[in-house]
Amino acid sequence: MKLSRDAMLLRIFIGEDDKADHKPLYEAIVLKAREMHLAGATVLRGPLGFGHSSVLHTTKIVRLSQDLPIVIEIIDTEEKINGFVDAIESIMGSGLMTLEPVKVVQYATERVD
Repeated sequence: MKLSRDAMLLRIFIGEDDKADHKPLYEAIVLKAREMHLAGATVLRGPLGFGHSSVLHTTKIVRLSQDLPIVIEIIDTEEKINGFVDAIESIMGSGLMTLEPVKVVQYATERVD
């Protein structure tokens, strides 16, 4: 069955070396999303990027291959995403979060926990 609905996409841009309570920040964010029963989360590791400091992070140069860019994408209802943003505010150091409305086309009808 094909389902379609409006949703919100949250993108979080951080560095691979960012931490929350001595564990990777991306891991803490995904675990919090799961704890709050959000629809899903994906962590993407970028081979090249820079942030507000303009320091280039790349896999091309061995000495600069640390702290690569990480993007976390989470999609759910606007209400749940807004609650999630509030919940992770305390663990976010530097980073960028963006929100955009999306149309979800879902082909699965069952949720596996």
